[in-house]
Order: sequence, then structure tokens, then C-alpha cells
Amino acid sequence: MEKHVAVGVDGSAESRAAARWAAREAVARHVPLRLVHAVDWPLDPVLPGLGKQDVDRWADRALTETAQELHERHPGLEITSRCPTGRPAAALAAEAADAALLVLGSRGLGGLVGFLIGSVALSTVVATDTPVVLVRVADDPDGPGGPGSGAPAEVVVGVDVQEAGDRMLAFAFEEAQRRGWPLRAVHGWKMPPAYAYVPFFDPDNERDIGRSVTHMVDDMLLPWRHKFPDVAVTTSVFMGSAGERLVQASQGAGLVVVGRHLRRSPLGVHLGPVTHAVLHHAAAPVAVVAHA
Repeated sequence: MEKHVAVGVDGSAESRAAARWAAREAVARHVPLRLVHAVDWPLDPVLPGLGKQDVDRWADRALTETAQELHERHPGLEITSRCPTGRPAAALAAEAADAALLVLGSRGLGGLVGFLIGSVALSTVVATDTPVVLVRVADDPDGPGGPGSGAPAEVVVGVDVQEAGDRMLAFAFEEAQRRGWPLRAVHGWKMPPAYAYVPFFDPDNERDIGRSVTHMVDDMLLPWRHKFPDVAVTTSVFMGSAGERLVQASQGAGLVVVGRHLRRSPLGVHLGPVTHAVLHHAAAPVAVVAHA
């Protein structure tokens, strides 16, 4: 049996949107949903005069109200609640350890597309190996234009022919198949640095490299096409910034899937420039999948 879906809940509009998104995902996967409210105690001096009982009541109310709403929307969905104590990022990461997916809410950037990534969400993303999906209020599946409205959508995944992205591709293809959506694989490439010093550049070289990279992307996707024959796959291979093109592709997407390295550098875990750009500017829910 597949693992449950977990979602961070704090009573905010962002967390309610994330909870609705997570509930639909749990129903689609036929697994339970776990609501998690992480309590960082003590809160003083941030909220002076607020006692532990007040915090507990606040947490209970957030969990109860969210569970009631989701039960009304999905009567057959099994919903449980957890209220761990400790630093929110660490608590959420711990709760995600036995989950198939962790969903978090994130504030939108007002009139701009994209996310305002708080320290808790960012710290949680790099603290867990479980896939994490960030959802804004605008991504509410039951809102206008959301995935629940019947609007056309697709799964967009950023691929890198230099990386072993099996976990990321498996996640992307499974999500596309589960939703009945097409999948678009996006890959950006750059000319080798040595070409910056070539006085007379032959445009045929660029075309040859582009064709070679396209073949590499096709070879990378071939086993996944065979494994998921019902998923319609298109590719977008170009010379330029992958992050920029993924952000553009997110405009018509229902989900954008990007990766991050599992391995750590001496300075800690880094998301990478492409994932960082997508997290801050995508116009759709973003799934971050750790890979080797």
C-alpha cells in the first residue's frame, strides 16, 4: 500500500489551499491524508503574553477546522492529525519521513506570479528526502482556473542529461498518468565555455550540438515512455536558461517538477539555480524531488 500524503497546516489561507490540494492528491492516490501543525514553543518574545494553552487551542482549532472542511469535500477520505513540537522545519521534515509526499502552503507575490518562499518552507524542502509540493492560494484546485475546474493542464518537468534524475522522472510521469495530463520535458543547454574564445563561430556547430542534446533527452525519456505508454510526452530542448523556460512553461501547467541534489556540499544543501528560479517565479504548484 502506498504511503500517506502529509500537509502542513497553520490556519492561514495558504495552508488551507495546500490542504485542499493535498486532499485531492490523497484521494487520487487512494491513501490517507495527515494534517500536521508544528508548534514552536516557547514563542516569547515574538508573541508576549501568549500562553501554551492559547497556542494549543490555536493548533487544535486550525487542525479541526481544516479536517472538517476536507471531510465535507471528500467524505470517504481518511484524515488524521498530528501536532508535534519543535522547530517547524525540523518537525515537518520528521513527519514527512514516512510520507509519500509533503505539501506546504506558500504566499504568492501579489500581482506577480511565483512564490514568496519563507524560511520554514525552504528549510523543510532541503531537510527531507520526501518530495515536497509548494502550493499558493492561486493554486487552489477548486478555485477558478485550478486543476479542479476542468481547465487544460500539463505536468512540466525540468530534466538534465548530465544528472541521474530517475526519482524526479518517476514522480513526474506518475503524476501525469494519475491526472490524465500530458507531460512536457524541458531542457536548456549552453555552448561549451571554449566557444567564447573562438573568433569565427560556425552556426552549424550550434545546430549539431542542439541535435545531439535533443537525442540525449529523447534517450533519457525513452524507458519512461515505454513504462507509461498512456502519458503523452513532448520535449522542449533549447539553448538558454532552463529556469527561465520552466517559469514560462508553468503558465499553462498544473504542476512543475524540479529536482535537487541529495548530496551535501561543505556549506550545506543547495537547491541549484534552476530550482531556485522555479520556486520563486513559477505560476503553478512546484514539486521538488531529491535525487542523487
